[in-house]
Amino acid sequence: MSWLPTDEPQPGDRKSCEALELVVVPRAHDIGNMEVRRALPYAKRRMVGPFIFLDQMGPADMAPGSGMDVRPHPHIGLATVTYLFDGAIMHRDSLGNVEEILPGAMNLMTAGRGIAHSERSPDLQRRNGQRVYGIQSWVALPKAHEETAPSFQHFAADGLPIVEDGNIRARVIAGSAFGAKSHVTTLSDWFYVDVSLGAGATAPLDPDYEERAIYICEGEIEVAGDRFEAPRLLVLRPGDRITIKAVRDARMMFLGGAALEGPRYIWWNFVSSSQERIEQAKEDWKQGRFDKVVGETDFIPLPDK
Repeated sequence: MSWLPTDEPQPGDRKSCEALELVVVPRAHDIGNMEVRRALPYAKRRMVGPFIFLDQMGPADMAPGSGMDVRPHPHIGLATVTYLFDGAIMHRDSLGNVEEILPGAMNLMTAGRGIAHSERSPDLQRRNGQRVYGIQSWVALPKAHEETAPSFQHFAADGLPIVEDGNIRARVIAGSAFGAKSHVTTLSDWFYVDVSLGAGATAPLDPDYEERAIYICEGEIEVAGDRFEAPRLLVLRPGDRITIKAVRDARMMFLGGAALEGPRYIWWNFVSSSQERIEQAKEDWKQGRFDKVVGETDFIPLPDK
């Protein structure tokens, strides 16, 4: 999606549990017919592994005749991950891909040296109305792959491994967790897992990845004796095996991976290790040098600031 990130510290962003480095209270933004809650980037924590952007979309009830309309916009230096709990989004991009994203599917668009895309409500859902609820995240690319050719991967929900054990259910979207491995190809070492716990159930988060976090979408959990309600991003200390207990039925995203080799600049929809590269991307979009999105005639102009 197309956002203008902000990262003001919020009241309540504190931690007491020694297993945690930081607790982030997402910032709420109204973007018209939907509220989004932004956890990354953040003033005190720009990334977790390669994750540089994390937004919760909704839940939002869209009336019949209305819908989501994110017009064509560009990206460089990152991969977008769109993951839905409810609703449907139609993805179109400048490679010619047209794909309806449904709950539980993995939609990974690697921008590399440059791609443009749009995200809109499909015709059926626009006509009948729908509830939209999900997570939009960006994964910054390693320097060696920042200028890679753009690409697109889509895995339906039944193409991703599911781990179930009593009151635990996990879908491994990317990377490895709970003894299962996703077939999604990534350009660096990262993981992303949709985890649901029934009240009283516990789940481990092993130190298999250098940096890890838990985004609480719903419910309430306990970590090392401290309780945290949704929505919160819990950034964990490296190297510790963590056990999460659901105080109430809870749904979370486990995420993280290897830290990148250096900081990243972020401006509008552009991510890069080079400020000069971002300036070039700004000019390229302004001058219409990005490939067009198939089936689209409109676009989002370059912001003034």
